[in-house]
Amino acid sequence: MAHPKRKTSKTRRDKRRTHYKASVPQIATCAVTGEAHLYHRAYWHEGKMYYRGQVVIDKTEAVA
Repeated sequence: MAHPKRKTSKTRRDKRRTHYKASVPQIATCAVTGEAHLYHRAYWHEGKMYYRGQVVIDKTEAVA
């Protein structure tokens, strides 16, 4: 098992970690509902689940 010969300094460690960044998520606006949502994700609006402008699940309907 490999062991470091010297302690890695804080500066050297932090230089390596500069590439870890949080990315800003892309937000789309639905043309049907006008709701803001993440791309490629279904979203709820007024009791209905929409995906690509179409209703996928409708909670307002009574289940028979």
